Amino acid sequence: MTSATAAHGRTRPPDTSVAVHQTPATRVLIGGGACGLAHEEAARLGARRVLLVAAPSAAVAADRVADALGPRLAARFDRPAPHTPVTVTAEAMEVVGSTSADCVVAIGGGSAIGLAKALSARTGMPQVAVPTTYAGSEATPVLGETEDGVKTTRRDPALAPGTVVYDPGLTLTMPPGLTRTSAVNALAHAVEALWAPDATRFTDALATEAADGILGALPEVLDDPSGPEPRGRLQSAAWLAGTCLAQTRMGLHHQLAHVLGGAFDLPHAELHTVLLAHVMAFNLPAAPEAAARLARAADGDPVAAVSGLARGYDGPTALSDLGVPRSGLRDIAERVAAKPYPNPREPTVDGVADLLDRMY
Repeated sequence: MTSATAAHGRTRPPDTSVAVHQTPATRVLIGGGACGLAHEEAARLGARRVLLVAAPSAAVAADRVADALGPRLAARFDRPAPHTPVTVTAEAMEVVGSTSADCVVAIGGGSAIGLAKALSARTGMPQVAVPTTYAGSEATPVLGETEDGVKTTRRDPALAPGTVVYDPGLTLTMPPGLTRTSAVNALAHAVEALWAPDATRFTDALATEAADGILGALPEVLDDPSGPEPRGRLQSAAWLAGTCLAQTRMGLHHQLAHVLGGAFDLPHAELHTVLLAHVMAFNLPAAPEAAARLARAADGDPVAAVSGLARGYDGPTALSDLGVPRSGLRDIAERVAAKPYPNPREPTVDGVADLLDRMY
């Protein structure tokens, strides 16, 4: 007799109050100089022929890892693209095939790490992720890919990198603008985890600590971008925020980022920075516990705190600045409302259209 069968032989309905927590089997190295161990982590995963995927902005770090890999280096691919277009993945797959690569090491932001996931999904290759931004993709079993202007996502434990290497030294040269937008991107993971329908005490604790860390460290880093200690705290907080993204289902904020980003090929971190405060204002009245936690982290009004960070950016601060046509907003609202992500407030067509208009 199974546990779902009562003593008298009747089957009892499943207990829908049971929360399920599953952590990806990822090894994490964190600390100054950790990048120098990336080649050892590839060897630990059994790599013989490594494909090194690196964003152009991470070329210096990639050179160091390439030298350390020595004869294990099969090839380098330096053309990862935002939103992981399947066309770019196809180009990288040709390199995998021609070099017999059996492991991928990704150095850079979400574009490089997303491409590594896409390659792993197609080949089963193990991954080592070395993030240089706060995007958080490295901490998740989630892959988003874009084809013909439509971005789709999937979740599979096998997509999580086998090792993540966090080295705050790799973030010291991030421009202030990217530091700001990438950190707000990370903050969005924590914020949405707090109002997620499958949130647990574990994710609440992670998300609260992540939000507190980002909102505390980011102003210090913006004041002194060369300071390694606040950079390290910000990177650690972004790691926790990315772990939240791995554990919970994202809502309206991420859906808008996916739909807008895929439709108009928008820069990921800048788009998150434009969206987040507006979505918080839309959702937090329907998520009082999340609002209370964020208010403590912000030491005041969390919408005002995030809005202030967004407005301080020298780049785009509205959808119009990103080149989104106003005529396309209604279509975006209809697409979101037709297949909504779980969200504390129902995303109706009119409600989302009004929200997008305010963002415009």
